[in-house]
Amino acid sequence: MPNSNNNRRKFFATTLQSVGLTALGGLLWSGYSDEVKASPLVLRPPGALPEEDFLKACIKCGLCAEACVNRNSNKNRDGSNREGTLKMAKGGDHKMIGTPFFVPTEVPCYMCDDIPCVPVCPSGALDMPSLLNEKKELDINKSRMGLAVVHKESCIAFWGIQCDACYRACPLLDEAISLEYQKNERTGKHAFLLPIVHSDVCTGCGLCEQACVTEKPAIFVLPIEESTGRAGSHYVKGWDKKDQERVADAKEIKTKNERSEKEAADYLNMEVEY
Repeated sequence: MPNSNNNRRKFFATTLQSVGLTALGGLLWSGYSDEVKASPLVLRPPGALPEEDFLKACIKCGLCAEACVNRNSNKNRDGSNREGTLKMAKGGDHKMIGTPFFVPTEVPCYMCDDIPCVPVCPSGALDMPSLLNEKKELDINKSRMGLAVVHKESCIAFWGIQCDACYRACPLLDEAISLEYQKNERTGKHAFLLPIVHSDVCTGCGLCEQACVTEKPAIFVLPIEESTGRAGSHYVKGWDKKDQERVADAKEIKTKNERSEKEAADYLNMEVEY
């Protein structure tokens, strides 16, 4: 009987420990998941679905990162092997564990023509059709990994110091980044050559960010959702025929109130009514 009671106690103790550890693990994972969701500033490979859809589709196989590091063009000028762009997130990276990402200041995307990381994705998390051109060929220039943003206060070109490091590093020279000439009114002698990023062309490769000469890059890549605003579908570009087509079937809505019966001049100079 004593042995039977001891075995029973050990069984219950072990069961309770297992339940406790399982619950603790669940709480830790829940907290980690919340932290990751609250940290949207992560750059994904070319063709990645929107972040929420990407996290659902990515099976964390690592094939994209493997293809990235093993690509034939992954060489430095001296012929030595170059570190791969893509990393697989691990604990402490503040990103969903096992998902691919890259950090431009460390290793940017080198814009491979064959985009080896995309065709190997088995789940569709990296959407190959979104990178096809009119000839149905993979086109890295169609990638939108993010958008480069210039911080004017720390960009020395806006100080009047001649610098075109980001412009020269851009693989889409004079397309994704152009230099805008402005006269320096303060000196009357010199000119500003200011880097201007064109959001409809920029791929978010990060080569400009890595090339920036300032202590902390004055040009940096952010995910599209974090770097762009949104005007709203109720605004229309009157000069854009394509945008006009978007509202071709829209119906006019007229609203009437007491003010509608007055002329504009009757109320424009009135005091503010509360």
